[in-house]
Amino acid sequence: MLRTTYVLMICLLHNLWALGMEKSIPLADFSQPRTASEWQNINDGVMGGVSDGRFRLTGNKSMEFYGTLSLENNGGFASVRTKPKNLALQKGDVLLIRVKGDGREYSLNLYSPKPLVAFSYRMPLVAQKDVSMELKFPLDKFTATSFGRVVPNAQPLDPSEINALGFLLGDKKAGPFRLEIESISILRD
Repeated sequence: MLRTTYVLMICLLHNLWALGMEKSIPLADFSQPRTASEWQNINDGVMGGVSDGRFRLTGNKSMEFYGTLSLENNGGFASVRTKPKNLALQKGDVLLIRVKGDGREYSLNLYSPKPLVAFSYRMPLVAQKDVSMELKFPLDKFTATSFGRVVPNAQPLDPSEINALGFLLGDKKAGPFRLEIESISILRD
């Protein structure tokens, strides 16, 4: 019994030590009004669609991505993303996103400045309705996509080339949506 307790204590201390070794680097500060100028909407209107996706900073030090998704005129997506800037991502990084969702499936997209049409690296983001959640996105788990389709044999994501990130809704379900982004940070060993 004493040996089992000792082993459990050692495991607990190791886990606490390991957690302390990982540092969190903020990537967006939604408490600052100037942060709004670092983001932009890109909706299906670029292809003739009529979806209405917007964002705003809230009084809760978060950013709300909201609007109405429409499937009219071959539409079906709404997105918000950062304007290009140096995100200083590194191999082994994990993005830590704190969100409160509406139960719909969004995607977290990472963008490279390479001259590729509609190219991004993507991971699904499903946040329970009205529940604040912390979600981890390891950079080595993102999938290359173009126009929403997986790109076979694409080069793996090179973190040093990523200069923008964003959230996209394209779940083929017309209607209102709302995703509150409370924080975005990098977890790094």
